Amino acid sequence: MATTQKPPAKSAGRSKNRSGRTRRTGARDPLAVKLLKQDHREVEGWFDEYEQLDADREKLELFRKIALALKVHTQIEEEIFYPESRGEVEDDLLDEAEVEHDSAKKLIAEIEAMKPGDELYDAKVKVLGEYIKHHVREEEQPGGIMAQAKRGGEDLEEMGERMKERKMELMAAMGGPTAH
Repeated sequence: MATTQKPPAKSAGRSKNRSGRTRRTGARDPLAVKLLKQDHREVEGWFDEYEQLDADREKLELFRKIALALKVHTQIEEEIFYPESRGEVEDDLLDEAEVEHDSAKKLIAEIEAMKPGDELYDAKVKVLGEYIKHHVREEEQPGGIMAQAKRGGEDLEEMGERMKERKMELMAAMGGPTAH
C-alpha cells in the first residue's frame, strides 16, 4: 500500500540536502557587515517611530539620536569600510554611496538648523528617512556593496573590530552613548 508523504517543512534560512541533513543557506555575516546592518535597522526603526510622534520635544530628541547615529555611521563607512573595500567593490557603487552620504549630511544640517513645528521640518525628516532607507537597500541588496565586500579578500572580522572601536570613539566625542 502506497502512502503519501508530505514534503518536509523548511525552516527559514535552512534547506535539506540529498542526505536529509539540514544546512544553512545564508552564511553568517562578518563583523563589519553585521555592525553596519545593526546600525541600519536601528535608524530605520527610529524613522518609523518618528512618524508616530506628535510632541515637538519628543521629535527633537529622537531626531538628535537619528542625526548622531547617521553622522557616526557615515564617518565609519567613509573612513574604514568604503576605502578598504575599493578594489573588492565596484568603484561606481562606492562613489554613488559617498554622494548619497553628502546629500544626507546636507539635509541633516538643514534639519538641525530648524526646530520641530517649523514649516517643512517633518517633511524634511520624512524625506531623509526615505533617502536613508533607499541607500540601505542599495548597500544590502544582492550584488550591492556589502555582498561584493563579503566576496572580496578583506578581513571583515578585523575591519569590524576597528569599526566598533572607532564608533565608540566618535560617539564619545560627539556626546552620544558608547554602547554597541
